Amino acid sequence: MKTNAILVSLLFGITGVALGQSSKIDSTKYPTPVTFTNQQDHQNMQQQLGIKVLRPGPSGDESAPNAANYDEALANPCPELPDILTTNDGSEVTSAEMWWETRRPELVDALEREVYGKLPENIPDVNWEVKITDREFVARTPVIAKQIIGHVDNSSYPLINVDINMMLVIPANAKGPVPVLMMFGRPSFPAPAQPNGEDMEILNSSFKEMMIKHDPSLQALFDKYPAYNPVTRLPGPNFFAPPVNGDSPSTEQLLAAGWGYVTLDPSSIQADNHAGITRGIIGLVNKGQPRSPEDWGALRAWAWGAARALDYLETEPMVDSKKVGIEGVSRYGKAALVTMAFEPRFATALIGSSGKGGTTLHRRVFGEAVESLTGGENYWMAGNYMKYGAEESVFGKMTGCDLPVDSHDMLALCAPRPVFVSYGIPERGDAKWLDQKGSYMAVVAAGVAYKLLGAQDLGVSNDYMKEEMPPFNTAMLGGDLAWRQHDGGHTDGPNIQHFIPWANRVLGVGK
Repeated sequence: MKTNAILVSLLFGITGVALGQSSKIDSTKYPTPVTFTNQQDHQNMQQQLGIKVLRPGPSGDESAPNAANYDEALANPCPELPDILTTNDGSEVTSAEMWWETRRPELVDALEREVYGKLPENIPDVNWEVKITDREFVARTPVIAKQIIGHVDNSSYPLINVDINMMLVIPANAKGPVPVLMMFGRPSFPAPAQPNGEDMEILNSSFKEMMIKHDPSLQALFDKYPAYNPVTRLPGPNFFAPPVNGDSPSTEQLLAAGWGYVTLDPSSIQADNHAGITRGIIGLVNKGQPRSPEDWGALRAWAWGAARALDYLETEPMVDSKKVGIEGVSRYGKAALVTMAFEPRFATALIGSSGKGGTTLHRRVFGEAVESLTGGENYWMAGNYMKYGAEESVFGKMTGCDLPVDSHDMLALCAPRPVFVSYGIPERGDAKWLDQKGSYMAVVAAGVAYKLLGAQDLGVSNDYMKEEMPPFNTAMLGGDLAWRQHDGGHTDGPNIQHFIPWANRVLGVGK
């Protein structure tokens, strides 16, 4: 407890310096940032859009009166998807040139306007700083780990700070630049290097001295246990442990295969809640004020942060920046799809259990619904997306069937770059709520864009209403669009052992 008290006092001293620095800002020169509750953020966007009544989202409890639909006979109220290869004026897209010059820009515009939001023109620059570099071992692999911070220029609005946090881990024995998988998650050093015995003695001596100075009564306690040291070494790497296999953590599998990885903290870019919509990078650009219906949501903000992280990786000689992939599960699977679709520099993606707002078709009514997002995590999306949950409004009633685009269009924006879509099974925790079949349908439908651009799709027809989702553990990995539903839960971990050789093949790693 005494040790904790000392650490707290030291941390308070550091925090006090930071607070003292921020207090020097003349806040009278800048608008005060708005602070919303969840309900207030929701009401603000409803008022901007002229929505009087929103339909409530379904319940995940199958015994509830408003239980989500799980009847396939009712799942497709509007089965005809917007045609990927038909332009807004009704022309058929017959060439790659038409795709790049006409159809793709049309899809980007509609998906930004109606679903995910547009990037503002005045996003400030990011200055990257390598804060710590450490040589470590992960399982049997020697690595170089770098904690890297991206400081966003907030000179236009100093009341909000945005510092993007990421960790880069690279095999130390690589003979050249390595491919990297960027993963949304919480960065940490995988296995911090430990002081040797001599250095540990110095640390313990200094630490004991500091503790006794803070509390002289501890002298008697240390005299009673003269051999005790408050600072101890963590266990080192076990070189006799079993070799890395398909059950090993994803990071160990990547490193053993010669890949590096980045862990990128989404919360350091944009908070995952309603209150954060006037903070983070969205709040910084809007100077702490509410966003408009066309503005970007958290998914697009996280994707923007991933693109800025890729900016840094393009300067890192240990990284093959042409072979950087993006990965995420659940809400971060949604963000991985948004990143891949809108940022063409990413080479591949592993999209795990992403559900509605990810690879699952919006207009499907199975488990999670459009209303789940418009009435819940609408801050993930553009404000305009809320229109599709409106029961009464100045523009009438709208549903997911009124969307001019859908998730198959997002996958089409990734073409011809390779994308691996991953799910688990409901029996192990990857809930029916996520609508695995709705994602499979989108992957099937997106194949037309891949074939147009000379890439390989799943290898089935593109009739998304007739093609049946294969049994779990069926690998559909022969093309640039890949699908595999593993027999695990809400994770893509069981598919990493399949993703790595697939990605090596489609990216030409090692050639």
